Amino acid sequence: MKALLFVYGTLKRGCRNHHRLATQRFVGAAHTAAGYRLYDLGGYPGIVPEPKANEGVVGEVWEVDGECLRELDRFEGVDDGLYRRAPINLEPPFDTRRIDAYFAARSVVGCREVDQEWIE
Repeated sequence: MKALLFVYGTLKRGCRNHHRLATQRFVGAAHTAAGYRLYDLGGYPGIVPEPKANEGVVGEVWEVDGECLRELDRFEGVDDGLYRRAPINLEPPFDTRRIDAYFAARSVVGCREVDQEWIE
């Protein structure tokens, strides 16, 4: 089973956790549609849907296998309620495909808003 995943933080190429995707296939640079905002959750980012956000978020799309996806779910704390994996709306050429992302599952109240792109 292969899945498409949008990454926007420490999993991106050149970032500290990219090694978790190193054996997977990079599909391309991507940008979310409007309606998403990025926050600093304490040294790592979290994306949340925000209808008033006009800019969107910059990231990458990766094709990952089932084993990698299960490992990323563990790493991202899906079962612990830190993130939830769900579909995200991206701009073309990815706008017609199902692509998931890890959304912040906890409140971002009081967290610093990040510009469109997470930079380490």
